[in-house]
Amino acid sequence: MINVPRLLVAAPSSGQGKTTLTLGLLRALRRRGLAVQPFKAGPDYIDPGHHTRAAGRASRNLDTWLIGDEASRELFQRAVAGTDIAILEGVMGLYDGLGDGTTRASSAELAKMLRAPVILVVDISRQGASAAAVVLGFKALDPEVHVAGVILNRAGSARHAGLVTEAVARYCRVPVLGVIPREEKLKIPERHLGLFTGAESDWETVYERLADIVEQHVDLAVLQRLAGTAPALPRVNPRIFAGDASAGTVRVGVARDEAFSFLYADNLDILRHHGAEPIFFSPLHDDRLPHGCALLYFGGGYPELYAGALASNRAMLTTVRSYAAAGGRIYGECGGLIYLGEGLTDLEGRYHPMVGLLPVRAGMAGRRLSLGYVVARALYDNLILRAGEEVRGHVFHYSEADPVPGSRACLVVRQAYGMQARKEGWQAGSVFGSYLHLHFASARQVLQRLLEKQ
Repeated sequence: MINVPRLLVAAPSSGQGKTTLTLGLLRALRRRGLAVQPFKAGPDYIDPGHHTRAAGRASRNLDTWLIGDEASRELFQRAVAGTDIAILEGVMGLYDGLGDGTTRASSAELAKMLRAPVILVVDISRQGASAAAVVLGFKALDPEVHVAGVILNRAGSARHAGLVTEAVARYCRVPVLGVIPREEKLKIPERHLGLFTGAESDWETVYERLADIVEQHVDLAVLQRLAGTAPALPRVNPRIFAGDASAGTVRVGVARDEAFSFLYADNLDILRHHGAEPIFFSPLHDDRLPHGCALLYFGGGYPELYAGALASNRAMLTTVRSYAAAGGRIYGECGGLIYLGEGLTDLEGRYHPMVGLLPVRAGMAGRRLSLGYVVARALYDNLILRAGEEVRGHVFHYSEADPVPGSRACLVVRQAYGMQARKEGWQAGSVFGSYLHLHFASARQVLQRLLEKQ
């Protein structure tokens, strides 16, 4: 059985303060000498990057739609081994799910699956006793979701804090674990894809300040006791990490720097388990690729913000082209697609030439063009799928890839709900790129294709 204490931090909606409170909580618990294992519900990359730095342990994504229930259980079980407490951060509102009007793939579904008590973060800046109705509704909607405590955020005064605390206690019978004053700066700067990433700056001062605020205003002793009420979970038989890990005989060059930071920690571990050795390199700062790589992996990130620097690093562009010309395999996701394409036009209208291996030119739209879960089907055999094969993925981008006339898309990508579909994904020789973000826990056929011997 798995007996690790655990909590899921959720909120009625986005923007209530759950990410910054989670970061403060991770660092505060770490200060107490605890081995804290962070998780993020859903497919997000940015929050886990901050979790990892705040907690000192790699944050893991759990997603009941993208990778499924059993895989989520296995990844949870593997990650919490030897830890003292697990803190899961929810996504959007507690009951917001796939987008089809149900709670499928929601934080609530994950909390039920892992039997994790929920701490609800509620922004009370524009309400008084009405906050109790919010808490009561979230508590009553699904009795299987255990709302174990509440943290009230952005209180305007001590009187305001007392009024709302009393109302929640009277009507909801849920303990208020803390009240954060409005003047406390529980916020990290944001931009078009969300928060600034943990890879782009030194956030230690921010994490320490958030921990100070949590320690001052939240009853951590009661919070830890609530985490300890989580019942034991049955162990699952490993499938993703079944058997012994293979010897690391295949070197995989993985792009990782300020421009390319969207990488699932478990994807890297799955690569290692299947005999690959990830070797990190920087398209921004390095002038050559790691030696002896059988595959290059360009994940997502913010290449549009570093387009000038990427285009100026001609040595790296030339090296990647030479690698492809020699038959080397290259796989790109979203930001990787942009980098491997012909070029990018930024929001100021400036064009930056990129590697030029894929027949697309990207342009920034200034607004979000695509967000959500998708299913991709291969139109014909390509680097990652055989004709007719399907894979689940996630897309989130503000750019549009304009294919060169005469080029042929590899995939049909449709929404996980609804009817919208589009053709995308391009291959040239042994180079493939698309807007898809994939998790290898649910895309093992893709992993097999990428690592198979040529």
